[in-house]
Amino acid sequence: MTTTELAWFKSSYSGTQGDSCVEVAAAELAVYVRDSKDLTHPHFSVGRDGWTSFIRYAAHG
Repeated sequence: MTTTELAWFKSSYSGTQGDSCVEVAAAELAVYVRDSKDLTHPHFSVGRDGWTSFIRYAAHG
């Protein structure tokens, strides 16, 4: 699967004005992250375990 085939969705924490948009897409082995304002910049990916750790950390500040 290529990143163009992924089901990208906008983060619920992204701004409502469209000026601060982060999109994520979950795949079997990784979670992909990109800046939706400029798709020419490369995305990055992190393993599912790493993503889970990040979400836990972010949720607890």
